[in-house]
Amino acid sequence: MNATHNVDDKEIAKFSQIADKWWDKNGEFKPLHDINPLRLGYIDRLGRLAGKQVLDVGCGGGILSESMAKRGAAHVTGIDMAEKSLQTAQAHAARQGVSNAAYRCIRVEDLAEEMPHSFDIVTCMEMMEHVPNPSAIVKACAKLVKPEGMVFFSTINRNPKSYLHLIVGAEYVLNFVPKGTHDWQKFITPAELARMCRQAGLDMVDGKGVKYNLLTKQYHVSDNTDVNYMIACRPA
Repeated sequence: MNATHNVDDKEIAKFSQIADKWWDKNGEFKPLHDINPLRLGYIDRLGRLAGKQVLDVGCGGGILSESMAKRGAAHVTGIDMAEKSLQTAQAHAARQGVSNAAYRCIRVEDLAEEMPHSFDIVTCMEMMEHVPNPSAIVKACAKLVKPEGMVFFSTINRNPKSYLHLIVGAEYVLNFVPKGTHDWQKFITPAELARMCRQAGLDMVDGKGVKYNLLTKQYHVSDNTDVNYMIACRPA
């Protein structure tokens, strides 16, 4: 683990090994494809993507980045530390003719030093539970957003229910994602994330849960934040 640079090398290696699977909607990243319309709608409803400069932190293969570009953002910058994932994102955007999205291999903390207060919208979705120091990620996102902009986070609550659903259920029973995808100890409670945001100078303005219905096999937005959840923030 490269804790000094807030990068978990094992996590990077894990996602690099399956980088060519990012756009397989029935593969390892199926859950991200399934919830992407929900998180895209949430971001657009509260942040109004049209014409905005957007940063997607921990963009992976570009699932959210590309959808925000297609939704009408002026430009989307996706950053990640897994170069193979970025190559997948760039190749897919080129095939789709998406010219208003670009990708960089750079730490968010370094980009915050390079481009402070440069983005109307900053998103960091399903990423903080994969790094050693999530509070540093929150601080960097707060520095990158414009004073009148918005920051969106999504992550996973840490409680017995999330362990049952995402570790036991998703990884071992239903095989939704590869075994070892999640580390329950790295999950973040809403109270912990809210504290990180306050310390970074962000005010939380909204929060929603994302629930999976086993019967319909569909995700929906909920007020229940027991497992997956999203929050929206503004600079204080």
